[in-house]
Amino acid sequence: MLNTVNIVKSKLNSALYIVGVVMTMFDSRTRLAADIVREVRTHFPEEIFETIINRNVRLSEAPSFGQSILDYDPNSPGGLAYRALAEEVLARG
Repeated sequence: MLNTVNIVKSKLNSALYIVGVVMTMFDSRTRLAADIVREVRTHFPEEIFETIINRNVRLSEAPSFGQSILDYDPNSPGGLAYRALAEEVLARG
């Protein structure tokens, strides 16, 4: 990820910066998911957003209907998580 950001910065947009790191497709039923979140928090303690986007059936269905989760089912767990993430992003400025 950081390599890609550095390439884009050097070739296209020198002002590019990372606002934060988003954990998505999280499956709390697996130990691997928890291990990955812990590892990312270790390497990016300031950058990682608190909101974690869990795997959710409604999130998977929304693109099939050509809609965002906020249009398809805004009150689903995925819709609520993305709304919380948006609020975090806005709070960071």
